[in-house]
Amino acid sequence: MTMTGRERVLTALSHAEPDRVPIVIGACNPTGMKARPYRALKARLDGTAPERYLYDWPELGTVLPDETVLGALHSDVRGVHDRFPAATYARNENRPPGTPYLNDWGGQSTEVEPGVWFQRHHPLAGMETAAELGAYPHWPDMDDFARVAHLPELTRRLAAENKYAIMGTPWLLSPFERAIDMQGMERLLTLMSANPDYVQALLARIAGYCAALMGHFLAACGDNLDIVGISDDLGTERGLLISPKMYRAVLKPVHADFIAFIKARTRAKVFLHTDGDVFDVLDDLVEIGVDILNPVQTSAGKMADLAGLKRRYGKNLVFCGAIDSQHILPYGKPEAVRREVRRVIGLLGPGGGYMLAAVHTIMNEVPAENILAMTEAAVEFGTYPLGR
Repeated sequence: MTMTGRERVLTALSHAEPDRVPIVIGACNPTGMKARPYRALKARLDGTAPERYLYDWPELGTVLPDETVLGALHSDVRGVHDRFPAATYARNENRPPGTPYLNDWGGQSTEVEPGVWFQRHHPLAGMETAAELGAYPHWPDMDDFARVAHLPELTRRLAAENKYAIMGTPWLLSPFERAIDMQGMERLLTLMSANPDYVQALLARIAGYCAALMGHFLAACGDNLDIVGISDDLGTERGLLISPKMYRAVLKPVHADFIAFIKARTRAKVFLHTDGDVFDVLDDLVEIGVDILNPVQTSAGKMADLAGLKRRYGKNLVFCGAIDSQHILPYGKPEAVRREVRRVIGLLGPGGGYMLAAVHTIMNEVPAENILAMTEAAVEFGTYPLGR
């Protein structure tokens, strides 16, 4: 029996086998794509809808795919997102061309090449006391209703259509990543050892703002969400950014409180995006309530052992991702993409609990034919029972 996208996702989330492996493309930044491959796809599909960007934020560079593209890629999830305050949009729309983008936390991003922006200004870089944090003038206003005003109608409509799973992802509600953005990575990691009281004060303050926005977001969406997306990048290709001991002492309580806050307000499953080799804290992530792990970066250390991940964590975690976007998607031929999709589905798909996606955002180097090869292979090789 053919399922709807929503039925397919909900079945996989319950660790059972749907009619085929669900496909997640375009629901959030980690499952999205940049403008160049999107334009190439639209040209192939004769798409005519105007180009829009996730969070209405061109500097992020991740598109908001239209239904023509999402349908052609068999995506089973539709994303809903918050907006920034009107003052943030107005300030950046009116700035001189090429000048830095100023976000609603006081950080600035610089254009390093046409259309590619990176944050190079860290507004808290020189701070190291709680008093300085209290005096910082650019903390965001999370109570601005403009951030969520569009969500009740949008989520009601999607829920009434009942075709696709609905995933809500407020932008970068990530205490650790946000602290890195504001303090600078090297400085923050140094302070975690040299001045842990300050770092805990910083993380607590950021987590408070994250919870405030998440509370408004979930209230606006009502009971319509199936998945809530959060993120905090913890890994590199060789292991964690910080030791497991420091994670458990400093960050795990922050993450645990945030996930508990979410689960007290919604039935939706919690999707955590965390890059790199995070194997050494997977038990911790299960313990604090993570339901869906993304992106399963197969090029990073122990995360390459998909059979081991499935065997050890397949009853507790739904895996979302695992299709290599570092080597195979950008540089492989379509047949290599098809082989990798078949391999990954064969390892993570049995019994359900797997949703296919690229490992992080599909970047500009990925050709349109490889994206199509990925999703077409997912339909072909991901139909249950597997291996027919």
